[in-house]
Amino acid sequence: MTVNRIRAAFIGLFLALPMGCAEMNAKNDALPPMRWDHRPEASLWTTKALAAIDNSDSLPSVIPADIGTWCPGYADAKETDREAFWAGLMSALAKHESTWNPRASGGGGAWIGLLQISPATARQYGCEATTSAALKDGAANLSCAVKIASVQVQRDGMVAGGGARGMGRDWAPFRNSSKRAEMAAWTRAQSYCQKKPASILGGLSVPKASKAS
Repeated sequence: MTVNRIRAAFIGLFLALPMGCAEMNAKNDALPPMRWDHRPEASLWTTKALAAIDNSDSLPSVIPADIGTWCPGYADAKETDREAFWAGLMSALAKHESTWNPRASGGGGAWIGLLQISPATARQYGCEATTSAALKDGAANLSCAVKIASVQVQRDGMVAGGGARGMGRDWAPFRNSSKRAEMAAWTRAQSYCQKKPASILGGLSVPKASKAS
């Protein structure tokens, strides 16, 4: 290979790198902000969580009675913003459950993964991941968490109520007032939870499902 060909190959490689980085950044920028965004698995976890929430349908269709504490703009938000809220809430919860460690094991091995789900609970809710090994996969753990949250939020019509309702039935951080307040402060600050000006909402009609009895 001549010197000119070697030089041309290096120039081509150099020019290709920024394009690849730009494409990767564009993909990340297209995803809503999550509290685990500092993690290398962030894009995968966010994508999988949003897909599971979209497939479940029940979480974005319910308007919890305490949603104003967690996400003031939720009631009038479009479905993608509602889905982003639930994924964002799980990313905030994962800080307290596992410090975003997908292989975390608590309670002497009883609770596993990002959101510390026991295999027995996973089986109870019909999750695909039902073993400790499977629940250490971050995406699988989140998919299971969506199933659990869907049932409990629909059951009580609340995100967590005073701490022991909704998601608080299964996740202890909701029952701790300071942790609950800290999670709510984070979700409230996100773009997908902001109230939209009336001029933007205009004549848009956002379907509101009735709370489960």
